[in-house]
Amino acid sequence: MPKYLVQASYTPDGAKGLLTEGGSGRKQAVEQVVASCHGTLESMYFAYGEDDLYIVLDFPDHLSMAAVAMTVRASGAVSSKAIPLLTVEEVDEAVKRVVDFRPPSS
Repeated sequence: MPKYLVQASYTPDGAKGLLTEGGSGRKQAVEQVVASCHGTLESMYFAYGEDDLYIVLDFPDHLSMAAVAMTVRASGAVSSKAIPLLTVEEVDEAVKRVVDFRPPSS
């Protein structure tokens, strides 16, 4: 199952919602939207700084992650980016593949 690290920042309206619902309310909302596309929430951490939230998600496919990301971003309450994560085994498989590459200026 593809795994993603999501980095998110609340807009002012999104931050107001967080203040109203608290962290538990937002976690329930994340679990609901992720489950609606057959995904699972592995971990969720709030932070302060450039990003407000770090989430690790599993989805059955890339389109499910894309559907959730587009829907959540369209709300205007949060901006986010999803970073695909690779397992150690996937990296081992990738390094065995032959890639025909010529760097620029070669």
